[in-house]
Amino acid sequence: MNHYKNTLKMTALGLALVAGQAFAHGNVTPQAVDTKGLENLGEEWRDTNPYREGHPQHDLAIQVGASAYNQNCAACHGLDGISGGINPDLRYLETGDYGDEWFKQRVINGAVRDGRVYMPRMADFVSQEALWAIRTWLESVAVEQ
Repeated sequence: MNHYKNTLKMTALGLALVAGQAFAHGNVTPQAVDTKGLENLGEEWRDTNPYREGHPQHDLAIQVGASAYNQNCAACHGLDGISGGINPDLRYLETGDYGDEWFKQRVINGAVRDGRVYMPRMADFVSQEALWAIRTWLESVAVEQ
């Protein structure tokens, strides 16, 4: 009987932790990112990632993007871009211009379904430079599909 009570308690605890993660997405406060050294991109959003491989600041963008991801994305999307299963695994984002279009749309508009915020409008809090740097870092850890 004691074994069943312990199993029930552990199951309830596990479910509570998962539920807490599932409802926590809308409560993330984005943090400012130090983008010193990256080209200022201005107010108008670029359509494609300006820091893609071949850009003179590509390596710096990867460093800034890794830090910015850890500050602003890892809590929901997982360390190193590896999702725990609740949110998308960002290593599987399509690379190139089509993936840029989706990324830009998501960071500008966030993700809201049925009035619930699943991802905040990151562009309201984090600069375009930092967000494209995150995209650059994500492409550096992308998993081939």
